[in-house]
Amino acid sequence: MLKIPCVLMRGGTSKGPVILASDLPANVEERDAVLLGLMGAGHELEIDGIGGGSPQTSKVAIVSPSQHPDADVDYLFVQVMVNERRVDTTPNCGNMLCAVGPFAIEKGLVSATCPVTTVRIRNLNTGTLVDAEVQTPDGRVTYEGDTHIDGVPGTAAPLGLTFLNSAGCKTGKLLPTGNVIDRIDEVEVTCIDMAMPMMLIDAAQLGKTGYEKPAELEADRAFMARLELLRRQAGRAMGLGDVADKVIPKPVLLSKPQAGGTISVRYFMPHACHRSLAITGSIGISTATRIENSVAHRVMAGQPKTPYTNIIDIEHPGGKISVSLTNDSLEIEKTRAAVIRTCRKLFEGVVCVPDAVIPAVI
Repeated sequence: MLKIPCVLMRGGTSKGPVILASDLPANVEERDAVLLGLMGAGHELEIDGIGGGSPQTSKVAIVSPSQHPDADVDYLFVQVMVNERRVDTTPNCGNMLCAVGPFAIEKGLVSATCPVTTVRIRNLNTGTLVDAEVQTPDGRVTYEGDTHIDGVPGTAAPLGLTFLNSAGCKTGKLLPTGNVIDRIDEVEVTCIDMAMPMMLIDAAQLGKTGYEKPAELEADRAFMARLELLRRQAGRAMGLGDVADKVIPKPVLLSKPQAGGTISVRYFMPHACHRSLAITGSIGISTATRIENSVAHRVMAGQPKTPYTNIIDIEHPGGKISVSLTNDSLEIEKTRAAVIRTCRKLFEGVVCVPDAVIPAVI
């Protein structure tokens, strides 16, 4: 058996192992084969691995020292498919990102300061730079605190994430098609690339309220098939090519808020509806509310006027997430977004993988 040192962590509303790059094979095919075996991919329960049988719990974070002048550590996110023997490293994941800072400090990659340590992280999937503020009283990471985030029971120490250069992370453009609104099969969409490439749709255009439970949306096979068809066309229009085997762009349904927020969303990953909301998704959605005539901006139209604020409150199936937007210029592309999340270390040790996974790719 291969024994891979790892730390299983909850990051935001996701969960998965965090592993040092040096503890995995350098060859990408061999590395991916190890991760498939480690997580138990190819079975709906991932019964033969430590994956949780859901896209939110079938994620891996790989961490290493960074050579970038503005980063302390590099973070590679790996989405491990549940029912398929396949991984995708094209997107970032802001929830698993929450676990990177504490992990880097505890592994000695970053020296702790008291009472808060800022860990500068470069996401290798997208080139995005993120500052993570980790609570380190007495020079040690603490996971205990009074901060609650929707979608997670209980409370934990707050962890701040500030996304510094998220515009055009995969396509090089905030609006990859060059348009605020595109029409795909008679459906008006906004294609945006801010921390995560997404296709934003007014839920009403697809015959939905936008308040359905995730399981209800997933059970509507005709709707899911149409959403996937729209997503694939949006992917080509965004310059991403054939996205049939990619998890980007993410399709997102938007609707007016019901609980005092700014906007309500249903976020797809892309073939299952998120039970809450991806952090990277929240960055793009909140930015889209500031783009005049975008789908997000239109959905907000007609709501009671409130004093301008830089806080965007996004309602999702698990509650709400707040995003703080700041910008020192008039260019929307230079928007910086910050969120407060939590994470927790669940266990650390070694995970065992059959030796046979490596010869299978040689």
